[in-house]
Amino acid sequence: MQNVVHQYFKRQFDDFTIIVQVNPVNFNGIELTIHKNGEIEKRKMTFDQDIYEDLNVDGFIESSSLEFNLYLKGLAK
Repeated sequence: MQNVVHQYFKRQFDDFTIIVQVNPVNFNGIELTIHKNGEIEKRKMTFDQDIYEDLNVDGFIESSSLEFNLYLKGLAK
């Protein structure tokens, strides 16, 4: 089994925030959409090798694993 350090990216919009987790080895990940009302949508994603350029062009910035996991586990709203 291989240890992987995921990478995290975030972008805030007027009514919601998106946080993306990217596995840099196989380009799988999870996208969380956090709405202002506290609702959280979770989607499993498959990316391609251009994901980092795509995130940069779309205005995403690097984020932390702590923030992502707090939302993923429902400990933050």
